Amino acid sequence: MAERVEVVLGDLTEQDTDALVTAANESLLGGGGVDGAVHRAAGPRLAEAGGALAPCEPGDAVATPAFDLFPPVRHVIHTVGPVWDGGGHGEAETLASCYRRCLAVADALGATSVAFPAISTGAYGFPADLAARIAVDTLTTTPTAVTLLRLVAFDPPSHALLRATLAAH
Repeated sequence: MAERVEVVLGDLTEQDTDALVTAANESLLGGGGVDGAVHRAAGPRLAEAGGALAPCEPGDAVATPAFDLFPPVRHVIHTVGPVWDGGGHGEAETLASCYRRCLAVADALGATSVAFPAISTGAYGFPADLAARIAVDTLTTTPTAVTLLRLVAFDPPSHALLRATLAAH
C-alpha cells in the first residue's frame, strides 16, 4: 500500500508526479472533461499513441508516454471507467478495477507517484460520494510500490468530498 494518499485542489495536468491518470474512453483518442484537458496539455502524439493501444475496456488501464506534459510527469495512464446505469450492473466493481489496474500499470512502469482524477464522475454520471469511497478504499488497500497517490479535485465541492472521505477512512 502507498505510504501516502493525499487530496489536492488543482489542475491534474500540472501535478508534479511520475504519472497521471486520465479518465479515458475506449478509443483512447481523447474526449471531454479531464481527458480532453490531458490530451490538450500532452499534445497530439498522445492520441496517436493511445489509438495504437485501443480499445481499452472499462475497468482496464494502459500507459503511454506523457509527451508534452511537463516533467516530472513521464507517463499517462489511461483508464476507462464505467458509465453509471443505476448501480446494478457492476459499476462499483468496474470503478474499483480502474484504480487497481492503474496501480498495477504504475508499478510496471516504476512510477513512485501518481495523480488521479475522480474517474467516471463527470459525463459518465457515477455518483461522486460513492466514487470517492471506492477510490479511497481501493487506493488505501491495494498493494503497490507507489509511495504517493494524489487525488486531484478540480473544484472545491469535489475537494471537500474527497478530503472528508479520506479523513473518515
